[in-house]
Amino acid sequence: MIYLADLHTHSTASDGQYAPAELARLAKRRGLDVLALTDHDNVDGVEAAAAEGERLGLRVVPGVELSADDFLNLHILGYDFSVPALQSWFDSLKGGRNDRKYRIRDFLRTKGLEIPLDEVDAEAAGGSVGRPHFAKVMLRHGMVATRREAFDRYLDTPEFQVIEKGTKPSARTCIERLKAAGGKVSLAHPYQIVLGGERLEDLVRRLREYGLDAIECYYPIHTPEQTEEYLRLAEKYGLHVTGGSDFHGEKNKPDHPLAAVELELGWLLERTYAV
Repeated sequence: MIYLADLHTHSTASDGQYAPAELARLAKRRGLDVLALTDHDNVDGVEAAAAEGERLGLRVVPGVELSADDFLNLHILGYDFSVPALQSWFDSLKGGRNDRKYRIRDFLRTKGLEIPLDEVDAEAAGGSVGRPHFAKVMLRHGMVATRREAFDRYLDTPEFQVIEKGTKPSARTCIERLKAAGGKVSLAHPYQIVLGGERLEDLVRRLREYGLDAIECYYPIHTPEQTEEYLRLAEKYGLHVTGGSDFHGEKNKPDHPLAAVELELGWLLERTYAV
């Protein structure tokens, strides 16, 4: 069965603009049948989003986005897993994400930038601190002219990635833990891994051996050629096709509005764990 879905969104539980219940309302107004809330390293917003979704007649799938250590920007999307089975692990990942703010601050100090952490924490508003919160503070203080500049010059460079190496779980760990908890797993925005051709195919093959279920083929800034490549890989390796916006809100990611992707989701919606 075909559903209108967005399987990649973020709320204030991580680095999104909207509270989980508000995000569910936005999704309903967008005309979606299915919404997956995939905050970074935590499921703190899932219960509120699911409750509001039930009230509205919107299917909310428990989700999470995990960063893997194998490659730059290798992200794993987990869906429909048993939250209690993974809660302690998510708590440890969230703690590591909160510790990360000190590494980011110290890195930016080496660039001559002094970032007030109290302002970064205020931007996070109780959610997990992430690079977008630093970018907003840097923009406000005139350290960069745009949010994008904060990433291009500082927060998404090879030099920055050095401080991240060894601080995240492997892709294999992410996939195997999600699968052990009954979940489904998709490779997020493949273009960000900056691999192509045989190297990307080798990665997909390896992830499939670990238990990967799907590839996020539809994404706002994939080119038609990239989308075609990912669809080909999904077909070749017997993987499902997912799609999502990576929605963080128009203030945080203005070029990533909520999506309404037509997807066959029988494999994902056969049952949903209580949250």
